[in-house]
Amino acid sequence: MAVFVALGAFLMTLAGGWTAQRVTDGRHLVLGLAGGLMLGVVGLDLLPEALSAAGGAVFGVPAALLLFVAGFLLAHLGEHLLAARQAAHGADERLAVTSPHRTPEVGLTAAAAMVGHSAMDGVAVGAAFQVGHGMGVTVACAVVAHDFADGFTAYTVTRLYGNARRKALAMLFADAAAPVLGAASTLVCTVPERLLGCYLGLFGGILLYLAAAEILPEAHHVHPSRSTLLCTVAGTAFVWLLVGLAN
Repeated sequence: MAVFVALGAFLMTLAGGWTAQRVTDGRHLVLGLAGGLMLGVVGLDLLPEALSAAGGAVFGVPAALLLFVAGFLLAHLGEHLLAARQAAHGADERLAVTSPHRTPEVGLTAAAAMVGHSAMDGVAVGAAFQVGHGMGVTVACAVVAHDFADGFTAYTVTRLYGNARRKALAMLFADAAAPVLGAASTLVCTVPERLLGCYLGLFGGILLYLAAAEILPEAHHVHPSRSTLLCTVAGTAFVWLLVGLAN
């Protein structure tokens, strides 16, 4: 049953990516919405789940929050290392320094993190059905609904960092397939709850960095309009709605 539900998540993810690539004239609105979706996913979905699942504290700080900060710093460091490597290999050094967000590897890394998150969504669906049919249906509805946002974000962030359309489509299809594979994996094994919580904390930090330091500034750079801001708020509110319906 869980695998069939994950197929719905597969289709919903593709629908989100299709929507992202069809919107060409309002790129700043797309980026504003994507930033809001990412912010909502981190603050309203990932962090609460990570704090609940990871448990324990390290020197007075919850392990999930430490990993959250580590993820943020890791993304920051990784972006600048990639930009420096690009400059060292003959790329335009001025562009690499002033526009590090154009480094294609950063976009692919961000999309790969989204794929990992989607795989964990599939695992969550499978684990919920192992607990009970009612819980499985509830979790499945939430996953299928917010996978639209995942597909939208995975395609947008890959293209934002200068990757070719075919690479963005490849990451989109990988993101769509991930919940199916994640759900299928629960037929043979289970992921320890604490390990899942630690992963979510780390991934949340990476996602927040990309949203706050890269996507939202890019959205407001050319078109600092109210409509862009409204799209950001709408994206966050949409995730809030999904979380509320799931609970």
